[in-house]
Amino acid sequence: MTTRDTTKRRAPPLSDTEEALLQASIANNPDSAELTDAELARLRPARDVLPPAVYAALAQGSPSQGETGRVQLTLNVDPDVLAAYQAGGPWQARMNEALAEGLVRGRRRAKAGKRG
Repeated sequence: MTTRDTTKRRAPPLSDTEEALLQASIANNPDSAELTDAELARLRPARDVLPPAVYAALAQGSPSQGETGRVQLTLNVDPDVLAAYQAGGPWQARMNEALAEGLVRGRRRAKAGKRG
């Protein structure tokens, strides 16, 4: 599994007051109850309960930039543009293809402009 180096993003330690507030918030939240010993005993490894293909994908982790040659970025687009891409399947790959095609067309125009 691919792991990320989080040493650069360490949060500062909590003060005693912050820790007490956090623990009180956890204790008062019914959705964050700690597992009982009986619940812990019933837990099974993911590889034993997930379909093999799902477990293999999770165990593999996300490919790194070096493996894909791609760079993750944040991009602002019009909502209707995003909706259209998302409605048609693997939208990120198709958006990448459209951007690459636009780059090729732009280079062709630039070359044609130099000739004329």
